[in-house]
Amino acid sequence: MINFTCDYTRAGCQEVMNAIANASGQYPGYSEDEITARAKELVKQKCHCTNSDVHFLVGGTQTNCTFISSVLRPHEGVIAAATGHINVHETGAIESTGHKVLIIESEDGKINAATLDRYISDNFNDPNFEHIVKAGMVYISNSTEVGTIYSKHELEELHEVCKRQDIPLYMDGARLGYAMAATENDLTLHDLTLLTDAFYIGGTKQGALFGEALVINNPALKKDFRYIMKQRGALMAKGFLLGAQFEALMQGDTYERYSRHAIQQAQRIRETLKNKNIPLLIDSPTNQILPIFTNEQLNKLSANFIFDPWCHPDGNTTQVRIATDWATHEEDVTKLINELNNL
Repeated sequence: MINFTCDYTRAGCQEVMNAIANASGQYPGYSEDEITARAKELVKQKCHCTNSDVHFLVGGTQTNCTFISSVLRPHEGVIAAATGHINVHETGAIESTGHKVLIIESEDGKINAATLDRYISDNFNDPNFEHIVKAGMVYISNSTEVGTIYSKHELEELHEVCKRQDIPLYMDGARLGYAMAATENDLTLHDLTLLTDAFYIGGTKQGALFGEALVINNPALKKDFRYIMKQRGALMAKGFLLGAQFEALMQGDTYERYSRHAIQQAQRIRETLKNKNIPLLIDSPTNQILPIFTNEQLNKLSANFIFDPWCHPDGNTTQVRIATDWATHEEDVTKLINELNNL
């Protein structure tokens, strides 16, 4: 069986596995080692952000929960699209810290700037403001849970709203490399340092064995963050293992090359689906493809392939996710394309 369910079913790329194997000496704990220091500098160089703080955490949910809870005051919540990861796939991690996820509906997984502006204004100007949860920050993800990406113009508009409303903007980058590798993308990592208060560069889904690189741009959000990491169980004792992985990923174009591979393979599948007139829930430009198969088609494909079923639009169809990743085998994609063409 060929597995296309998600992009975190493999260990790590060869560069990462070699880096971990080579980190065989003794190092200071809690990311205070020379390997991590080098990795942080590489992240800053790639982002052109010498004044940002970089922290390495183990996973996406841990990063979101730790950072968001560090920003919010006790009476505040975080704004997110209804499909946002913190709302649907983190088991109430944010709520467990005492903060509410405040939902904005979205058809494409993205938050619209005008809608956000109205939402924040209504929240701040509610006549019963002291009886409701105050909007304390904005959460977006790139790519989104449905594989869409933000353009530079869209992010500039969100940044302008958040700056005017005096509310931090945070980007979840679990699949940031795949978003950046999409042919439609016009954002750079440097743009993110200018247009967000913080974001993270995903590793777990993009070649690392585990780990995410959080980049904090807003000086007001940097203070005491390592205290909060420790309190949340996010300050890894063997932090040099995180540093080693990101030192490997950030050298040269390693991260970008693996990201491009996933996009290239996804594009082959997407073009085949379109040629077969198989509908897509959303025409995502990234590594997540969301076709709607008839149940008969899915039964035939399921003899050789595993997909992630999302929903059943009606009694006769099933919408699934097909995900490529940094190491998807080209021959596996070819086999899927051949079976799609034979449907």
